[in-house]
Amino acid sequence: MRSDVEHFQCSIENGIARVALDRPERKNPLTFDSYAELRDWFRDLHYADDVDAVVFAGSGGNFSSGGDVHEIIGPLTKMNMKELMRFTRMTGDLVKAMVNCGKPIIAAVDGICAGAGAIIAMASDMRIATPEAKTAFLFTRVGLAGCDMGACAILPRIIGQGRAAELLYTGRAMSAEEGERWGFYNRLVSQEELEAEAMEMARRIAAGPNFAHMMTKTMLAQEWSMSIEQAIESEAQAQAICMQTEDFTRAFNAFVAKEKPVFEGD
Repeated sequence: MRSDVEHFQCSIENGIARVALDRPERKNPLTFDSYAELRDWFRDLHYADDVDAVVFAGSGGNFSSGGDVHEIIGPLTKMNMKELMRFTRMTGDLVKAMVNCGKPIIAAVDGICAGAGAIIAMASDMRIATPEAKTAFLFTRVGLAGCDMGACAILPRIIGQGRAAELLYTGRAMSAEEGERWGFYNRLVSQEELEAEAMEMARRIAAGPNFAHMMTKTMLAQEWSMSIEQAIESEAQAQAICMQTEDFTRAFNAFVAKEKPVFEGD
């Protein structure tokens, strides 16, 4: 998997990719270029065997302030409908690429996490934050609908319909304490511990059966639109496939030998 990206930070080590927007002087906003490059990177990740988990971090004490006011919002006011649709579909494609990349994603959130930055955190599988994190789906505050990049579909599934409606209608910031209490954040840690905690979670996941993790992520996404009967049948098929892997045999042999299994992802 390539780490030689141009519009965001990326490093890959021991099966864990760390990505981060890196414009701390502006609270890490997104641009047209960083949107597109992140979309393409997560699309490529689906086919990468050398990355087992992703940590999406911030820099300079903030996660992301969302779309850059001068480099995105300003130009959007001058676009025609065809150009606007091209942009909004591209931003949605980033979320789809994250959901379909086959790798667990952990968002490490500190400080400002707003607009598209909040969407990136939302589209991650797990979220760890500091008490200083302020998360706002602030689209209505700039005259737009709250239904941006899948927010009306995904956010209610995480925190509930009423709470999601409040955040999406008002655009107000959700405090870190609210986010943890509502289930948006898995846990809160200090700023000093944030990155280490996210990387440790990524290491624990990467040490597991990674083919099975891919199947888990796939089913978590696909079962949103299934009936219970369809979900149970799909999970039966997914488990039967996983039972053919070497990792399943390794786990059994380790259990018999009273050892800890060492998974290799095949």
